[in-house]
Amino acid sequence: MSEPGSPVIAKRGGSRAVAAFFGNPLSVAGLVIVVAIVLLALAADYVTPFPEHVGPIGDFAAMSAAPASPYMLGTDTMGRDLFTRIIYGYRLSLIMAVVVLAIATPIGVIVGLVAGYRGGWTEYVLMRITDVFLAVPPLVLAMAIMGFLEPTLLNGMLAITAMWWPWYARLIYNVTRAEASEGYVLAAETVGASTAHILFREILPNCWPSILTKMTLDVGFVILMASSLSFLGLGVQPPTPDLGSMVAEGAKYMPDAWWLSLWPAIAILLVVLGFNLVGDGLREAFEAEG
Repeated sequence: MSEPGSPVIAKRGGSRAVAAFFGNPLSVAGLVIVVAIVLLALAADYVTPFPEHVGPIGDFAAMSAAPASPYMLGTDTMGRDLFTRIIYGYRLSLIMAVVVLAIATPIGVIVGLVAGYRGGWTEYVLMRITDVFLAVPPLVLAMAIMGFLEPTLLNGMLAITAMWWPWYARLIYNVTRAEASEGYVLAAETVGASTAHILFREILPNCWPSILTKMTLDVGFVILMASSLSFLGLGVQPPTPDLGSMVAEGAKYMPDAWWLSLWPAIAILLVVLGFNLVGDGLREAFEAEG
């Protein structure tokens, strides 16, 4: 008979998780959307018909052209192909999401681990700082930070990162509090394991399902937040293709030039929907594994 925690049990749990994920049609649909968007963004230089339309170039003969060949989604007020700019907008949005989460996640995880395990004044100070950030609506906090900074891609990523790490701190703090009283942690303490060993070798591996699920969900939300800042004029500035700024620019010409806002808005909807479906599927898969 296999012992609990053995490689055989782990393999069976992993198989159940994979089966649960791919057995859910919504998870598979979300994965297809995400993979398609990522591949298009990576190969934007090769799959877009007018890659030169990313910059400040204009084609005044094709200004605000309705969807028709050769502009399948129409053109903007400068005569630039909307399909091309949306794909490059995806690339920019994904880069922002990856950078924000790559910075915010480790900070939040470390804060949550230390606060949840050490307790006492360490817990009180770290979690009260976290609560201060969580008390302010995320978009309001990002807008306040951007109000003091120049609206650039780098500053936009810094602003979103500043308001994103507390969510991971709170999540990992709750998980760590629950795990700290488990037998494997008590056993590690008994044999004299260091705090760093207990946090990163014993507790952290049990936090990965929660971390991966939240990161997947947060990719879409980071993109939505970045698009909101750009929509308000506080994010990436033209002529750099950004989905939020494209929606804002097109809104000025509604309803006559409806395609200017509609297609970028649908693009935002698709990427957020895709990552949310994948995140929900991962959560159900990890629950099936457990």
